[in-house]
Amino acid sequence: MTADITTGLELRSFIKSSGELEISLQQVAIPAPGADEIVVRIEAAPINPSDLGLLLGAADPTTAKVTGSGTSAVVTATVAQANLKAMGGRLDESMAVGNEGAGTVVKAGASEAAQALLGNTVAMIGGAMYAQYRVIKAKEVLPLPAGTTALEGASCFVNPLTSLGMTETMKREGHTALVHTAAASNLGQMLNKICQKDGIDLVNIVRSETQEKILRDIGAKYVVNTTAATFFDDLVAALETTGATIAFDATGGGKLQGQILHAMEAAAVKAMKVYSRYGSTTHKQVYVYGRLEPRPIELSPPGMAWGMGGWLLFPFLQKIGKDDAAKLRARVVAELKTTFASHYTKTISLQDVLDLDNLRAYAKRATGEKYLINPNLQG
Repeated sequence: MTADITTGLELRSFIKSSGELEISLQQVAIPAPGADEIVVRIEAAPINPSDLGLLLGAADPTTAKVTGSGTSAVVTATVAQANLKAMGGRLDESMAVGNEGAGTVVKAGASEAAQALLGNTVAMIGGAMYAQYRVIKAKEVLPLPAGTTALEGASCFVNPLTSLGMTETMKREGHTALVHTAAASNLGQMLNKICQKDGIDLVNIVRSETQEKILRDIGAKYVVNTTAATFFDDLVAALETTGATIAFDATGGGKLQGQILHAMEAAAVKAMKVYSRYGSTTHKQVYVYGRLEPRPIELSPPGMAWGMGGWLLFPFLQKIGKDDAAKLRARVVAELKTTFASHYTKTISLQDVLDLDNLRAYAKRATGEKYLINPNLQG
């Protein structure tokens, strides 16, 4: 039934050095799998913030236009000259999009490991997932338990492993509680479930009463709202109670990172028994792992015992080694339908990705608005 698969559609993002983004569908060759490879028919691939970074680059979604229709449609948008330099590494290069996905193995190479996967549902990570088919090594996929659908397994890498990576980093660096921003997101809700299950205090920072309700409805105990007049005092109070001294920030710009550090320092100073003009000796750490806010970080350091840096999933997994990374993946599989369940606002086809209404909706990166692509869904 599938032996004649030789081509398939793939979504591509292309930024010209002239400052124009093009998003289009291309017909690409599907090579026969090597001995240790499989061909997966992709049936579900989420649109994560990290995917939008590659799909849209630094283009302004409000300038987006579409020409053509169906599989021949092309979306164009403008990249401001001021932002073009940051795109230097990818200019004039057509790039495949989509970090993770899941689907059915429809072809397999001659090896025993590849043949064993034929007909099974598997999850994958590694790029080029916004495509109808993906050739990948058998050892690089995650076989899903019987009865698990591609939809259920589509988001079992990025958000689950990132949230687990945060609690693991907390433990490895000697902290006992943590802070998370953009906390009502799909990832943030997973992190709450992990912390509740593992007995870890988590301070959630949100931007609206609606987001606050989302978290309280799933049992979050410490939720502070940046729009409240009492935000800073509320944050200090939560930090005093929890003792959180490490934060993971998804915004990546503005004053929030500095506010968190100053609140941690305020909480630590209150616990000091002897005054020091250098402030507390308690180390306070903020990791930036996302860039929802494109502005530069504005920071006035609090005392001397603090740190700020970037945190990314794949370097973290490499750092902890294969055995410990495998343990995290095993937990994700075991709790895929509970702790790590994902919910989607809308499922769209590859053609639908090029619809301007859809594009502007998922480009907002709004909390609770998570889109899923089924590349083999008819547009």
